[in-house]
Amino acid sequence: MKQIPYKKVMFTQQQLNERISELGKKITEDYKDQEVVLLGVLKGSLFFFTDLARSIDLPMQLDMIAIGSIPDTTSSTGIVRITKDVDINITGKHVIVVEDIIRTGLTTAYLLQTLEARRPLSVEVCTLLYNPERQLIDLPVKYYGFEVDRSWLIGYGMDSGEYGRNLPFIAEMEH
Repeated sequence: MKQIPYKKVMFTQQQLNERISELGKKITEDYKDQEVVLLGVLKGSLFFFTDLARSIDLPMQLDMIAIGSIPDTTSSTGIVRITKDVDINITGKHVIVVEDIIRTGLTTAYLLQTLEARRPLSVEVCTLLYNPERQLIDLPVKYYGFEVDRSWLIGYGMDSGEYGRNLPFIAEMEH
């Protein structure tokens, strides 16, 4: 069985559960008496998306979107493509995009631009991890769990070569 080495646990399962519960309560308050569409960005947000959805007490629709990189261009240009699109109609609805981590913001900015063209009532971003110092574009992040540095992280949906997503905590990887 392949073991993924990591240096230390950055956020325990309990810390994740507590913070996600707080985010769910805040979203519930902010959208009181309204419906929302929770839109998870695959694959990294999968566990966060699921736990967040269960912590929000509102009528909601759930959907997923996947974006893939274009080889040799994405890291420098932010050019991506949608590999799995939204299945539900978001026109006239409050949409919350759920990300695992936002670093440069380029991919998320592309996604928001794509979604805005579909005329939702509003689009907000909720990310579990946020690194504002690496952001290359002014991206409105309304909700976030924890601020992080440049460390490479694994667990709770984040991977290294598709391994480690199932760890119940977030750890800093060894390099």
